[in-house]
Amino acid sequence: MTKHQRIQFIEQTVGQWPVKKMCQVLRISEAGYYKYLRQKAKPQNTESLPAKIYQIIQEEPENANYGVQRIYLSLKNYHGYTGSIRTVYRICKEHHLLIRRKRNPKSITRADKTAEKSENLIAQNFQADKPNEKWLTDITEIPCQDGKVYLAPVLDCYDGMIVAFSMADHMKASLCVDAFEQACRKERCRGILLHSDRGSQYTGREFRAVLAKYGAVQSMSGVGRCYDNARIESFFATLKKEKLYQMDTGTMTKAEVKSVVYRYIHYYNLRRIYSTNDGWPPAVYRRMYFEQFEAAC
Repeated sequence: MTKHQRIQFIEQTVGQWPVKKMCQVLRISEAGYYKYLRQKAKPQNTESLPAKIYQIIQEEPENANYGVQRIYLSLKNYHGYTGSIRTVYRICKEHHLLIRRKRNPKSITRADKTAEKSENLIAQNFQADKPNEKWLTDITEIPCQDGKVYLAPVLDCYDGMIVAFSMADHMKASLCVDAFEQACRKERCRGILLHSDRGSQYTGREFRAVLAKYGAVQSMSGVGRCYDNARIESFFATLKKEKLYQMDTGTMTKAEVKSVVYRYIHYYNLRRIYSTNDGWPPAVYRRMYFEQFEAAC
């Protein structure tokens, strides 16, 4: 965490622990913390905002997709901005930086009508109180010059982080098994609630065997109800809108497309402003949780 992020963390958790103790743990001087509060109370100078907004947009190629909400959160979290989102909207409008695009979620998996089904335990409740409590997974396809690439990510409901993912030129059960096992090994956890659609990849013996191996509880969407898994469908829409639809993947090889997806997920986890995390990227928000947890122990 940067110094500014640590100061903001202290501000957000005042009342849970003494300010003096938090300053010591996070290596921030008390004087510096209270100076930040005094500066925050001063009227915001908006003259430099256009330059800061252009700086944010140009930091990463994908940041050109930022709407007003993410620009505002980036200004607030990384640039000490204390003004209103209305001011940011006005400046973005004046400089023609407003973005509006529609999303059309679509699943490619097909329900296995003969397999035993699991209940929809998640019931469109995509909130989680801690990391590794609820995971979502699904498959999407990407057309390429020499065939198709299939992507199977595992998304954590707590912070939206793509915990693990697998890519292949097929959509067999092994694709999903590999993504889930990667996630379990990386996070060293058991007993996850894992939600997916009712595709045959998730109802077969191979996938259910790996669920049993890690003590996972399976939850499944209703037939033809893509919004039962809307949060991971939203990730697919974001990936395609912000990256894949801006290039012609049909003229690229599968190896090239896999490289693009890998780099985008790295950006998505580590640097992309995530509005439901108070603007923090998933990996940063996740680290803040564990740092807060360790400080409380």
